[in-house]
Amino acid sequence: MPIRDEAWPQGTPCWIDCQVDDTTAARDFYSSLFGWQVQDGPAAAGGYLMATLDGRPAAGIGPKPEGMSEMPSTWTTYLAADSADEIAGRVGKAGGQVFMPPFDVLDVGRMFVAADPTGGVFGVWEAKAHRGAGVYNQPGAYCWNELHTPGYDQAHEFYHQVFGWQYTEIGDGATFTYSTFARPGETEAIGGMMDAAGLNTPPYWLTWIQVDDTDGALAKATGLGAAVIMGPDDSPFGRMGILQAPQGEVFGVIDPATTVGEVPTGS
Repeated sequence: MPIRDEAWPQGTPCWIDCQVDDTTAARDFYSSLFGWQVQDGPAAAGGYLMATLDGRPAAGIGPKPEGMSEMPSTWTTYLAADSADEIAGRVGKAGGQVFMPPFDVLDVGRMFVAADPTGGVFGVWEAKAHRGAGVYNQPGAYCWNELHTPGYDQAHEFYHQVFGWQYTEIGDGATFTYSTFARPGETEAIGGMMDAAGLNTPPYWLTWIQVDDTDGALAKATGLGAAVIMGPDDSPFGRMGILQAPQGEVFGVIDPATTVGEVPTGS
């Protein structure tokens, strides 16, 4: 069971949470789908809920910011930072937008939310008492995060400037343009980026949550009120599907043990 007790290295996807209108309904949906135990936060946390798996933090569920009820419900990917303030400065210099200056979240961490120049929204987390995800790459936990953007090359340059990411192209460059990214000086892929030009969808970060039966997870989710946007589909990386939860937030599910075809070697 992959677990982590330390803060995640800078530039690594380290946490996921969703912002919704009704946190109680989201609690019921995700606990039924993934077996999460969802705990209330302290009063000062503003209604933020912590989802745990086997007693370890797996994801967050929070209300939309005050006065922003019109914003769509969404899942947010957070990238680890040694210093949120330093990364915020890099975001601005690289052409991104910091929506609010970095701020402390009680004693658990320091954070901000930003958009890259193509419009992809992400969070940045500087760990303190809350290290980020304590469980990953197992059923019920996140296992992959990827940016879908029509500004593929621009996004490459932005995240390289901010986090030093290095890229490996694994798509065919014609019908499917996709790269994985790794931290500076490393080769292990920690996430992906897809060229979404021509798909007529806004840029977004997609969170994938691991399951042990994709077809069963899709069926269970639809029974709980979700809609299947894509899948189930087979791939060299696993059998997968994309869901829209009852309140509108989109996420993927994947069974990496069920694979079809060869994994691209990249270039």
